[in-house]
Amino acid sequence: MNKLELKVPPPAVALLVALAMWLATYGSDALSFAVPERRAVSMALAALGIGVSTAGTWSFWRARTTVNPTRPEAASSLVATGIFRFTRNPMYLGLFLVLAGWAAHLANAAALAGPLLFALYITRFQILPEERALTTKFGPEFDAYKIRTRRWI
Repeated sequence: MNKLELKVPPPAVALLVALAMWLATYGSDALSFAVPERRAVSMALAALGIGVSTAGTWSFWRARTTVNPTRPEAASSLVATGIFRFTRNPMYLGLFLVLAGWAAHLANAAALAGPLLFALYITRFQILPEERALTTKFGPEFDAYKIRTRRWI
């Protein structure tokens, strides 16, 4: 299982999950449900997700540290400002919100598992290994950051 750690870029995981969500809705019409203002809800969630991810990426660029999720040990600084004051993983939270918007658009119970599965996979195979690398690199500074800032929200 450790062979998957830090191997698949999170955007690729999100795309695979989005595809699986779409495929899961085929032949499951009985699981469809109404979402009031479905288009507005799905667009709002997706836009929020894109905004959250962009804010995280922008914070990394401003700090001149790596945005490469497969190489957390290459981080040159610990970013704890901007959106990182509210969540330790804004890019992953953003992808989760985009998937939630996609689930709202699909309006099918089979698709609702997608964002949850994404969060579970990313936590296990991306976030936990990143946290180990950042603890090694930044020690007590990262430990203090973990105490004051939630992993997701």
